[in-house]
Amino acid sequence: QVHLVESGGGLVQAGGSLRLSCAHSGRRFSTTTMGWFRQAPGKEREFVAAISWILGNTVYADCVKGRFTSSRDNPKNALYLQMNDLKVDDTAGYYCAASRDTWSIVAARYDYWGQGNQVAVSS
Repeated sequence: QVHLVESGGGLVQAGGSLRLSCAHSGRRFSTTTMGWFRQAPGKEREFVAAISWILGNTVYADCVKGRFTSSRDNPKNALYLQMNDLKVDDTAGYYCAASRDTWSIVAARYDYWGQGNQVAVSS
């Protein structure tokens, strides 16, 4: 069994910062890409960021580019999302995900998902 566990969410005022973490445990598997997605109430899940597990290449959704930074710590099997200058529209449940063999921004291409961590941004 593979487990992805997010932490670090919470409530913050607009303009503030939060750092999300995602820890992988359980059965070992080869990872190509780790991603962050989010889902606000009544909306579809959307891509936020992805990072190549080996090379560290990153890609971001336009709406978070310049404000969010994804990084990883391979020896710790950990993924991070630093979120700065948060906006009310960033309010959502944030999910980390892992893809065994695909570089993708499409949620359906990811094999494992965390349970989600809530981020709320107040005005």
